[in-house]
Amino acid sequence: MTFPQYRKLPNHRNFYKITSNQRLLEIQVVGSKKINHTLEARTYFELQRIQDMLLLNTPYLIALQEEYESLTIM
Repeated sequence: MTFPQYRKLPNHRNFYKITSNQRLLEIQVVGSKKINHTLEARTYFELQRIQDMLLLNTPYLIALQEEYESLTIM
C-alpha cells in the first residue's frame, strides 16, 4: 500500500491523513474551528484503528487529498 492514504467519517467532520501503518494526522471540524491531532500508534487498539481505516471498515470512507488539504491549518 502506498502512503499517504486519506479517510473520513460519514459526518464529514473528521478527516484523516494516514502516513504509515503506525501514524496518522486528523483534522476535526468543531463548529467553525479546526483541531489537528497526530497519532503515533503504540497500543494494539491504536494500531487496529489505523488498520480499520486502511481496510475501509465501517464507518470509514475514502477521502480525497483535496478534501483534507482544504482543511489544513496554516
